[in-house]
Amino acid sequence: MNRGARGNAGGPSPAGPARVEPGPGPDWRLRAATAHDVALIAELRATVMRADLERLGRYDEHRVRQRLRDTFSTRHTSVIVTDREIVGCLTVRPVDDGWWLEHFYLAPHHQGQGLGSAVLRGALERTDAQGAAVRLHVLQGSAARRLYERHGFVVEAEDPVDVTMVRVPGARHAPGPG
Repeated sequence: MNRGARGNAGGPSPAGPARVEPGPGPDWRLRAATAHDVALIAELRATVMRADLERLGRYDEHRVRQRLRDTFSTRHTSVIVTDREIVGCLTVRPVDDGWWLEHFYLAPHHQGQGLGSAVLRGALERTDAQGAAVRLHVLQGSAARRLYERHGFVVEAEDPVDVTMVRVPGARHAPGPG
């Protein structure tokens, strides 16, 4: 059975514990990120984003890792753990008009199995309960955009590299694969 564990300390955070629905896929939980997780998450980011960044002509071996290191916050980040292995992470940080979802990465061998949807659904239930909109950037052409659209995100703005998406509280989840 899937389970959510206590998330970040210091008050409720949408990156915190998930309300989990049973389903196919591995058992998983969220735990608060620590400073020791930065290197592993930076490597995960580089792996997950490489194809899209190369396609856009924006991949830089050093910069892809440094951008995470420069903005990493244990306060708003949870890591996704399956079978004692970190397989992903999620950061949901407060901004003036709601929440900003960033650093949502899932190891390639865990993608397409419903795990990303389960983690995202839990975070969105918490932001909905607070009545706040959620925004994010996704790279142009990224398959992740379909995941966000299935969860009620719509395009707010775009440029040649990034698509800014927003989800208002209570947006309908569209049925579809995880």
